[in-house]
Amino acid sequence: MKRDRRLRYGIAFTVLAILLIILLTVNIKYGSVDMTVKDIMEVFAGKGDITVSRIIMDIRLPRVMAALVLGGALSVSGYLLQTFFGNPIAGPFVLGISSGAKLTVSVAMIVFLGQGMAVSSATLIISAFVGAMLSMGFILLVSGRVKKMSMLVICGVMIGYICSAITDFIVTFADDSNIVNLHNWSMGSFSGISWENVKTMSIVIFITLACTFMMSKPISAYQLGETYAKNMGVNIKRFRILLILLSSILSAVVTAFAGPISFVGIAVPHLIKRMFKTAKPIIIIPACFLGGAAFCMFCDLIARTVFAPTEMSISSITAIFGAPVVIKMMVNRQEDKNA
Repeated sequence: MKRDRRLRYGIAFTVLAILLIILLTVNIKYGSVDMTVKDIMEVFAGKGDITVSRIIMDIRLPRVMAALVLGGALSVSGYLLQTFFGNPIAGPFVLGISSGAKLTVSVAMIVFLGQGMAVSSATLIISAFVGAMLSMGFILLVSGRVKKMSMLVICGVMIGYICSAITDFIVTFADDSNIVNLHNWSMGSFSGISWENVKTMSIVIFITLACTFMMSKPISAYQLGETYAKNMGVNIKRFRILLILLSSILSAVVTAFAGPISFVGIAVPHLIKRMFKTAKPIIIIPACFLGGAAFCMFCDLIARTVFAPTEMSISSITAIFGAPVVIKMMVNRQEDKNA
């Protein structure tokens, strides 16, 4: 039995790794200007054409790395929220956490850009984290008074609408040049990512992921119920705070650099659990990261290439592929309850 599980885990991780390599190559090769494999190899060998080299090294590679890192972070954030609330449809976008981060980042961008100042990566992350924590605070207050998870999700959606409405109101009074930047960012996109951005997001996200991975045992115990976790020596209060902080940091970094992205945090953890046929955190956490990375790289490829040179919003694509997964999951849960 153990051998079968290990074999399944090994095959699943191998499939995800191969998929990432394929998507990485395809994302670099295709775009408004298609490249040949020979062109790509020459660039990495330091012998390529200057124009081709700049397209690959300064535009496409940072973008695909951002999709990889941020997509993985968003998926893990969704998994942590689903663990915290004990509900498979909990996620940063649905619960309004991404919208809260979007609101504070928009305020920061308007203030700094209005003063002619550059907005640093640290400022964006801190602003997004503050917004994410504010939204999470409202959700926790509501969760204490609402018993049904369906009502909690509805409250999260309403909080998201409120934050989006306030954001639109604030943007109305921004300068025209700033409105263009805010509009492009608020729709969700991995475009315009620099290597400096990739470095900053990678440091923050991988430190957070390391902390998350070290919490695998407490998360596993918590999944079996609070009473069991307490008997296993888990400090529930401290555990919940850490879970909130880690999930908020991950979703905040994603929103800061790519804007709000929908359905990744809900759909991918569900698909990964079905693929691995387990909920063990020590397996699901790295698997969710790889799955989220692959999902966002795939969606970004479609967003860039289908109507090139016109680029679609990444959230539009993730919704097209993610929403049916969520609907299917909800239908299956309802059928299981009725059975």
